[in-house]
Parts: sequence; C-alpha cells; structure tokens
Amino acid sequence: MGILSWIIFGLIAGAIAKWIHPGADPGGWIATIVIGILGAFLGGWLGSMILGVDVTGFNFSSFLVAIGGAVLLLFIYRSVMSRK
Repeated sequence: MGILSWIIFGLIAGAIAKWIHPGADPGGWIATIVIGILGAFLGGWLGSMILGVDVTGFNFSSFLVAIGGAVLLLFIYRSVMSRK
C-alpha cells in the first residue's frame, strides 16, 4: 500500500483512536494527527509481520489495522508523557 494511503488512513485512524481512547493529550490535536499517521504505519507493519494481514488498498481489514496501530501508539505516547 502506498505511503499516501497510509497518511490518509492515519488521519482518520488518529481521529478514531482519540475517540476510542479519550483524554487530554500532551501535544494537542496536531500530535494526535501525527500519532495517527505513525500508528497507521506501525499497525500496517505489525499486521503484516505478526498477524499476516495483507494490507493492500482501502479495505476494512487495513482500516482496522491502522486504527489498532494508532490506538497502541496513542497509549504508549500518553504513558511515556505522563511520567515526565
């Protein structure tokens, strides 16, 4: 899947991850968007490496993988930033 697709997925996944895991983010909405994009890449990588999920094109399984990666990265980000 192309990088542009993962960026678009990431924007949407970041918003959904924020909805699933609400709370105050240390970086605001811009950090949430960046976390969504990076989480989509992370989810795509983990999904293909560990779960064997084929992430090709805009489909439901790719979208779920992107959201899962964004939620995971948002959780990690909040855990790290709350300890400082």
